[in-house]
Amino acid sequence: MTMQGFVALEDGTVYEGEGFGASGEAAGEVVFNTGMTGYQEVLTDPSYSSQIVTMTYPLIGNYGVNDTDAESNRVQVSGFVVKEHCPYRPTSRRRKRCRATWPTTISWASRESTPAR
Repeated sequence: MTMQGFVALEDGTVYEGEGFGASGEAAGEVVFNTGMTGYQEVLTDPSYSSQIVTMTYPLIGNYGVNDTDAESNRVQVSGFVVKEHCPYRPTSRRRKRCRATWPTTISWASRESTPAR
């Protein structure tokens, strides 16, 4: 079942996409991260607390998460916006969990159907 997701900006601009992960609403400053790897670190980094992080790298989730790369003991971001999330089981030998088993305190939204800006 596909969940509809939206990102609504202060100026009234609304982006629609496919939601995945936790349902609900999140508020925060929208920021971006240009890293090609390290999404687990971004999600758990306290410096991103209460922010909605947009990743510029197009595919997120392909190597899963593990117990050693977290920057804190919980997800810190209010939301996470990606172009495409990996729907398959990650194959990294270090993987302990995949995105689907992360705590549901995070809202994920995919920009797959959002026009590029």
